Amino acid sequence: MNKLTVYEAPEGVPLRHDFKVRACVPGGVWQDIAVYEAKVDMHEVRLASMAYFDMRGTVNVEIEYDEAAIEEVVIRPLSAGTAYERQGNVIRLTLDRPCKLSIEINGNRFNNLHLFANKPESAAPQPDAAGVLLLKPAIHRTEDIYRLAEELAVLSPGAPRVIYFAPGMHYLEETVLRIPSDTTVYLAGGAAVVGSFVCEQVEKVRICGRGIIYLSQFSRFSAFRGVRIVFSRDIAVEGITLLDPPHYSIYIGKSERVRIDNFKSFSTRGWSDGIDMMASSDIEIRDVFLRTSDDCIAVYGSRWDYQGDTRRVSVTHSILWADVAHPLMIGTHGDHERDGDIIEDIEFRNIDILEHHEPQENYQGAMAINAGDHNTIRNVTYDNIRVEGFEQGRLVDLRVVWNKDYNPAPGRLIENVVFRNINYTGDNAQPSRIHGYDVERRVEGVTFVGLVINGKPVLDASVGNFDVNTFTKRVSFLEADQPIAGEGK
Repeated sequence: MNKLTVYEAPEGVPLRHDFKVRACVPGGVWQDIAVYEAKVDMHEVRLASMAYFDMRGTVNVEIEYDEAAIEEVVIRPLSAGTAYERQGNVIRLTLDRPCKLSIEINGNRFNNLHLFANKPESAAPQPDAAGVLLLKPAIHRTEDIYRLAEELAVLSPGAPRVIYFAPGMHYLEETVLRIPSDTTVYLAGGAAVVGSFVCEQVEKVRICGRGIIYLSQFSRFSAFRGVRIVFSRDIAVEGITLLDPPHYSIYIGKSERVRIDNFKSFSTRGWSDGIDMMASSDIEIRDVFLRTSDDCIAVYGSRWDYQGDTRRVSVTHSILWADVAHPLMIGTHGDHERDGDIIEDIEFRNIDILEHHEPQENYQGAMAINAGDHNTIRNVTYDNIRVEGFEQGRLVDLRVVWNKDYNPAPGRLIENVVFRNINYTGDNAQPSRIHGYDVERRVEGVTFVGLVINGKPVLDASVGNFDVNTFTKRVSFLEADQPIAGEGK
């Protein structure tokens, strides 16, 4: 059954008018879709557009562009194969499944339209249900939220505890809302919250909905994040969108069993990474769209107050757009005062990388492992990664490194890394690097299976434009269907 759900924009979040978007189910009534301002690119902050709705079945979308005559339309990721029709300055799409798209007119990637067709919500709380604290648009004192939630828990024993932000604009008076254990925070579609959510020493928390966290009004050095998850377990972040955080979109420290699904984020400040994690385990990231002005996803060992190894991280079915730095990064930080950390069992699968723009040589690599701080990084898989033409950087950067800006000591080892079915199309990549640091701090066991660059299979380092130094052992390039020696034993 076809279904379309649209949401009215709250007053207070800036809108854009260069694109007009409307949608309907076949045979249904056309509905206008709000188009939000999404700031992008730290190098030169520009105003892109973002629109979202929920869908099931088939939905027709009509996009009208008012800024100039349309000469060219590109819809990315290219792997989606999204067909369209154009009549004058109107573009028409028929979507048969949820998707995340970038609609780019006349080659413009910075004033483009990001279109998010979400899957329908599952298990959304009802605002009038028992145990639900309904917050209408207002300035909220956090102590009032806590008090009202506790009073409601007494009145509704055994009911799920829910803090429900209704459609409209919400301001957290003290900026940060610390979420108690066993609580769902729900941002309804059409809701926007100016503030940051914190999970600290808690468990069983869910932050979800179709609303927006809006942080554009805070300065860079306020360092507010969209969601901070530290010393916690069994945390979920689902469905929401984050606009312009001063620091990380989602920050994970010394936590376990964290699941992030259908999360979207845009950032423009220095160090405004997407999802970063330190000393954490069992992290599942799925179906995210991250357009960030620093690393989209970074996997570290120890850093700051968060000490320990990082294990079992999975990133799948996602779209990454790094206006600055790395789309995928592993390894910089660890326990340099002792023996470093183990970062292991990391997998990236079915990912589209739409951009990588980094002029600084030391921070390049669409897929990067930089082992510093005595770290050992092992058992990493990149599988079915599609890298579109990017502005500046490298395809692969694997190095045991001593980055003196961040590392008091060099790393120890990178081993057992598999790149399977990697496809890159573009002309701006610098040579990829695989570098050990010295005879004792090596890279060992890197296998490329089915690597294709500009339509050409790569079966040796020179064809793939790889720089492999003498402190590296066992680098191999195999055909797509060729088994890896010892795999599966």
